[in-house]
Amino acid sequence: MNIVVSLLWVALIVWLISRAVRQNLVFPALEPFAERAPAHRPSVAVIVPARDERANIGPCLVSVLAQDLPPEQLRVVVVDDQSTDDTGNIVQDLTRGDSRVTLVRAPALPSGWTGKAHACWFGARTVSADVEWLCFLDADMRAQPELLSSALRGARSGGIDLLSLAPRHELRSFAERLILPCGLYLLAFSQNLARIQADGSGEAVATGQFMLIRRPAYEAVHGFQAVRNRVCEDVALARLVKGHGYRVLMQDGRALLSTRMYTGWRTLWPGLAKNASEMLGGTTRTIVVSVLALVIAWAALLLPAAQGAACAGGSTEACIAVGPTLLASVAVLGLHLAGAAHFGIPLWYGLLFPIGYSVGALIAFDSIRWRILGRVRWKGRVYP
Repeated sequence: MNIVVSLLWVALIVWLISRAVRQNLVFPALEPFAERAPAHRPSVAVIVPARDERANIGPCLVSVLAQDLPPEQLRVVVVDDQSTDDTGNIVQDLTRGDSRVTLVRAPALPSGWTGKAHACWFGARTVSADVEWLCFLDADMRAQPELLSSALRGARSGGIDLLSLAPRHELRSFAERLILPCGLYLLAFSQNLARIQADGSGEAVATGQFMLIRRPAYEAVHGFQAVRNRVCEDVALARLVKGHGYRVLMQDGRALLSTRMYTGWRTLWPGLAKNASEMLGGTTRTIVVSVLALVIAWAALLLPAAQGAACAGGSTEACIAVGPTLLASVAVLGLHLAGAAHFGIPLWYGLLFPIGYSVGALIAFDSIRWRILGRVRWKGRVYP
């Protein structure tokens, strides 16, 4: 029995690692691009929804206004979404006299809307009709000067109507370093990117942290108004755009874009719980994926330990099985150590992956609880 378990374990880990390699191959990176001489670039409006973002809005705006686009081709709309702090005042003080920036204050949230969808929709409505591209950017993003020129070039050359970029994550607190790498691994392993990103697929993947969309495609699907009640409005909009025959692609934008999404447990837990079950495909799939992640993570430690103990107790079969089992478990450990190196955090966090998946499962189950109760809480609002 030990040998059978060992062979199954090795086969599972080989499949997981090969899947990780395949996922990486179909997730191309957008490289920085800067033209030496001014060339025609289409006009773009960057729309930044901001609700109580006093800590983020300043650095975000500074990075957006430092883009290498000609001034006449860049517009920036900051939507103050009923902030209770001085987000709007910071924007006014920082951009006074800069004709590229418009600050608008969103009205009270209408019934049936989520806050971010409404802020994005309201901001897009203020953009003049001659602007060719709309770029929705979260307030906690930090952009390199070549971000927009590189994204526009990539979208136009690839015939992409909606380009979404995944940023580099800056992880500083214990909570971020423990949970987010495991969470991103889980998302990557639970999605078949090759199938989802294929042009003929009815699925789509995107992140609302950065979404660059052709104006005609946005208007054809009625923009965020069409997904006004969705908590994961980014993926919903991407699916809608793709369903109307437009090309949607998500790329690795870590060379051009960075973020610190959360600052510790107080923001991380509710931030992930509000949409984890939807991102993982619903209640049933969330339970299955979470339980499988837990079993695999702890099996990487417990299987070789159990077989080693059996071998020490005189079981010849366990002695034969423990070698392959241990090698496969070391491969799992190596995968998470590589993840720690990728995120630029101390390597010892890679040793804590079973704890990371355990806490992540609790967050996922909490997300299911929110879904069952029919209430999602975020930034002082409650959504059905």
